[in-house]
Amino acid sequence: MKVVIHEIAFGGKGVGRLEDGRVVFVPFVAVGEAVEIEVIRERRSYVEARAVSIENASPERVEPRCPYFGRCGGCSYQHLSAAEQGRLKRQQVEGVLRRIGRLGDVPVRETVPSPRDYAYRNRITVHLDEGAIGFFGQETGRGRPLIDVANCPISEPAVNALLARFRARPWRREGHCTLRADPAHAGGFLQTNDGAAEKLLALVAGLLPPPGSGTGATHLVDAYCGAGFFARHLRDRFEQTVGIEWDRRAVEQAQRDAAPHERYLCGDVAAALPDVLAVAPKGQTLLLLDPPSEGTTAEVRRAIVSAPPAEIIYVSCNPATLARDLASLGSDYEILSVTPLDMFPQTAEIEAIAHLRFKQA
Repeated sequence: MKVVIHEIAFGGKGVGRLEDGRVVFVPFVAVGEAVEIEVIRERRSYVEARAVSIENASPERVEPRCPYFGRCGGCSYQHLSAAEQGRLKRQQVEGVLRRIGRLGDVPVRETVPSPRDYAYRNRITVHLDEGAIGFFGQETGRGRPLIDVANCPISEPAVNALLARFRARPWRREGHCTLRADPAHAGGFLQTNDGAAEKLLALVAGLLPPPGSGTGATHLVDAYCGAGFFARHLRDRFEQTVGIEWDRRAVEQAQRDAAPHERYLCGDVAAALPDVLAVAPKGQTLLLLDPPSEGTTAEVRRAIVSAPPAEIIYVSCNPATLARDLASLGSDYEILSVTPLDMFPQTAEIEAIAHLRFKQA
């Protein structure tokens, strides 16, 4: 059975259509390829399949660097060029905003690339089971097997050195273990790709007026602030900075280096944000949101609408929940831009930064 791939869906699978009209999803393919497939699962409206052979390979195909690619569940795009990965991720963000958020006219910028396509991860979590150490594999009819991995090409050399030492131990318990290039950063959330994190910070800072211009917000509220990654680097641009974070260890770490005009609250964002926004100067407050993959809660969105900040910068690791949240704020805020950032090259993960401005009455 042969299908032509006409797009790559969010999540990394190629999309084609069978003669009976059903959609078919095929991993590890490229747009425009004619693919001979083997059906893995059949549903009423769609089919999941694997590629048996490819008739006309895309010019964007490259040779994967990892011997486990196609079996390991971590990477989806090692068979595609970096430029094609960036193009696809921008297209996928546009599609998710349109399909989930019903947002058809949002200006989505070009994907900001990671400085490194490989050797960028500063930590990995490996799993241990029955003598195997590695990552869960691609989902099959038998579930997700554990793939024994000796080296991960998207991880930093220091992480792979730790993996080699870990694998050499004579006794290991079953479970999982996180290996970090810098063990000192074990407490609190830190970005996994240092080079892309610097680009993320520069991108967020670039959405603010130039320092000393006398324009823009005077107060920063950094929700889901972690150990103060954004607040710490942006505090000199504001008269007052407030961070909100539920993780006590992260808050303690942020407070150790806090400036006099910078403070951190430990607690649930939904509980703390209404009071923080209520006393923030109307028209002079920038709200920075960096929530987990689940996005913001309904309570957080209600707090924003009740005491709307002048601007919002929303850093998202899940375009689907970003689309939902932007749609809920759409009647009150103009979406100035959405910028995808390739925090995790070779994988289907996408970071996106949205910039919103309150609509004046």
